[in-house]
Amino acid sequence: MWTSVLSLTGVALGGGLTAFSQRATQRSAERSEEQRRRAATDEARRAEQLQAIKEFIACAQEAERAAYSRPESWSGDDGWSGPAAATMTMLWVAERHLVLLCDPDLHAPVHAYGRALNQAVWREIGDTEVNEHLEEHKTAFMTAARASLSSPSGQVPGASSRW
Repeated sequence: MWTSVLSLTGVALGGGLTAFSQRATQRSAERSEEQRRRAATDEARRAEQLQAIKEFIACAQEAERAAYSRPESWSGDDGWSGPAAATMTMLWVAERHLVLLCDPDLHAPVHAYGRALNQAVWREIGDTEVNEHLEEHKTAFMTAARASLSSPSGQVPGASSRW
């Protein structure tokens, strides 16, 4: 009788340990998969932010070109103001993308740089040279963009990595 009880106890103990081991392995695999998914999501978000920054820089460059090519006297039918207005519209759209996608620390510098470009294009800068007017804002934007991209996955501090 004791042999049967001991045998049954051994079987139950062995089954329990096997079940426990399988559950621990399953939990470990689930954690690993979650970490992999989180890393993939973070990398996708960072790539999206990088693309938005690149687009803003391209639009800013076009706006600078428009500011430098602005005729001294211009009217609505001179062939310059229409494309310049379209360039500024694209710049403001790119700026809104950055506000939606990137770290809040980037919001003020990107807006200030966009405003400075707008002032330069429409000559609201007086006698100041275009590059002189833009330099401080461009530098602040580039510094903030670099910091935003170098933060952990470009995320907003304290925010969840899930979208």
